[in-house]
Amino acid sequence: MNPESAGTTTAVLRGESLTVRVEQQTLLDDVSVGVAGGELLGVVGPNGAGKTTLLKALGGDLELTSGLVYIDERPLSEFDARELARRRAVMPQSSYLPFLFTAREVVRMGRAPWEGERGEREHGAKLTEYAMSLTDTRDYAVRAYPTLSGGEQSRVTLARVLAQETPILLIDEPTAHLDLRHQHLVLQLARELASEGAAVVAVLHDLNLAAMYADTALVLQRGAVIASGAAPDALHPDVLSPVFGIDFVLQPHPELERPMLVPLPATVSRERG
Repeated sequence: MNPESAGTTTAVLRGESLTVRVEQQTLLDDVSVGVAGGELLGVVGPNGAGKTTLLKALGGDLELTSGLVYIDERPLSEFDARELARRRAVMPQSSYLPFLFTAREVVRMGRAPWEGERGEREHGAKLTEYAMSLTDTRDYAVRAYPTLSGGEQSRVTLARVLAQETPILLIDEPTAHLDLRHQHLVLQLARELASEGAAVVAVLHDLNLAAMYADTALVLQRGAVIASGAAPDALHPDVLSPVFGIDFVLQPHPELERPMLVPLPATVSRERG
């Protein structure tokens, strides 16, 4: 993401047979997944399915019991911290910052991996402002981060991730706490970044947002892959109904070619777990 030039360096992120066990509990069970530059992968599943665990594993922020993660076929373990921070950026579910950094200062933190590079002071300043304009956060640039609402903090955190200027973005529930307009703004932005060549992995709770914006989808349940592939195929009622314990029907969208998923509340199962 560069305010002065279109496009970004492409990359391929791949996880092979990822398994995570903690205290006899399996959080990820032999999960393999890949995303290439130009692709937006939506990861969905019920609570406790392993979505956040998978994102942390792909970002190198979690010790694996077994399996390997690769960027451009190079094992993640071969990257030092600075090099990795220049290749992938991670937006967590929440970012707790007890200190009174302003929103602009938080966004500028995304430039840390590039400190010392020639022209970074000017480029970093421009990119910080550009990221804030994209995420609709410039109006409170000088506000202290802890004083912002949950949705405002989420968008500032996304701006920090964008300012990091990496070809791989891992975003965990980027629409949480956001109003309807900003949910679509954020995912339209993710869609645009993918179209420019970024490899984007987004954990999403809203199945229709995943269906609208994702190219491909991965459905998890109890740490295992239930389905993966093109979003219309993976996000199908036949796949999702047994996973979520509720029936869905497909309804045409008035503007999009992809249909909407409509849940049928009367079918909710009390026995799934």
